[in-house]
Amino acid sequence: MFICGSILLALKPAWVDHAQDVAYLVAAVLFAVGLKMLASPRTARRGNGIAAVGMLIAIVATLYVNELLSLVWIVIAAAIGSTAGAIAAVRIQMTAMPQFVALFNGFGGLASLLVATSEYVRRAGAQREWETVQEAIEQSRSLGIVIDGIAPDAITADQGLNIGLSILIGGVTFAGSMIAFAKLQGLIAGRPRIFKGQFAANIIMLALAVIGSVWLAFEPGAWMWVLFITFLGAALGVTLTIAVGGADMPVMVALLNSYSGLAACATGFVLSPPNKALIVSGSLVGASGIILTMIMCRAMNRSLANVLFGGVGTDESTGAAGTVMEDRAVRTTDAEDLAIMLDGAQKVIVVPGYGMAVSQAQHAVRDLFNKLEARGCKVYFAIHPVAGRMPGHMNVLLAEVDIPYDRMLDLEQSNAEVQNADLALVIGANDVVNPAARHDTSSPIYGMPIIDVDRATVVVVCKRSLGAGYAGVENELFFMPNTLMMFGDAKKTMSALVTALG
Repeated sequence: MFICGSILLALKPAWVDHAQDVAYLVAAVLFAVGLKMLASPRTARRGNGIAAVGMLIAIVATLYVNELLSLVWIVIAAAIGSTAGAIAAVRIQMTAMPQFVALFNGFGGLASLLVATSEYVRRAGAQREWETVQEAIEQSRSLGIVIDGIAPDAITADQGLNIGLSILIGGVTFAGSMIAFAKLQGLIAGRPRIFKGQFAANIIMLALAVIGSVWLAFEPGAWMWVLFITFLGAALGVTLTIAVGGADMPVMVALLNSYSGLAACATGFVLSPPNKALIVSGSLVGASGIILTMIMCRAMNRSLANVLFGGVGTDESTGAAGTVMEDRAVRTTDAEDLAIMLDGAQKVIVVPGYGMAVSQAQHAVRDLFNKLEARGCKVYFAIHPVAGRMPGHMNVLLAEVDIPYDRMLDLEQSNAEVQNADLALVIGANDVVNPAARHDTSSPIYGMPIIDVDRATVVVVCKRSLGAGYAGVENELFFMPNTLMMFGDAKKTMSALVTALG
């Protein structure tokens, strides 16, 4: 498609004057189709490719039709970008995918900030030159000489507001994404950092940034306002993200993704003429990001305001093992004993969590799945919406090892099946299976919908220790009479279990 489009553009037929609008329309349709296909694991990969083709068409149309770059340079740039993206995608570990996504969000916000700033520089410079030309015209008229001139693109009120908002949202997205990356990578503590007057400070900074955006319309040469808005945006990104604990980082990443889309959309209006492809793609990303954010908040039975300002989490809320709980008696098991229990099981529910991702145990879990299925046991995977550290984290890991999509159950399906299961095997999950969420009103996870594994006949929890999860609270499941703990690295214990079953 790229080659055919390039050939047609190179021929420059009569309709080339409308080629950009046609290309943007095709790109918008591909964006919408790709986004729709992302809703299903079966079609997500193909949908991602379709949306990428749409973006390629939009980029080529912008650069080539406007004669900003020749076809040769476009191909060279596309080759460099594609190679860098492919290498990064192949080398990145699935455990690092959340922070990788956070980086992408940040770079998207930074790109919007830079484009808006450069457009401001162009317009402000042109306007200053025009003012000089106008002075010369007035002087010539006083001498009886009539000279006409054409005014350049001036920074109007709406343009000044758009430039300011694009810089503001881009700054928030970039700085916030860098903080999210640092928390997810474990470079800084995962606990929320809240200081006195933080909410009021955020409101004041936001108000000043909006005022500065409006002021740009009246003072085109007010460089200090551009720098001030950039600083305020970065400061807002930092203060908003440090207040979110590690438990809520998946929600924050989804919200920052929405911000990056809004920044791109605002930047589309900044350009002259407005870039339709940027506006459409930014709107789609912004809308889908906020929808995903609300879905995840609903899955935790919490409001977005509570996520942003509730301060849920502890120092260990970055995905590593949490604080070791009080030394209490638990029942333990090992791979050989568990293999005996599984030998006669008819239905098994597996609940994957971040611990499975950390140890890269999905391949051993796939081998376990194949062993049990060969024995006539039905195996299902119960996936909580906020399991892991990014939306769909567990689905991606399981799809990576060819687990059938129809064996991956959502929260409602999981709770319908787990009550009839002979055994529930929890691999690295914690808060999403904690029964305290149903009855302990003092718990920070109270009211959060969980997977009710405690209602299975037998529960086996594979975990390194009795450490707390993201929320930093004790898990009642570990001490229930029908629960057995199997301590150790998930990959090693699952591999040992597969061997024992053999």
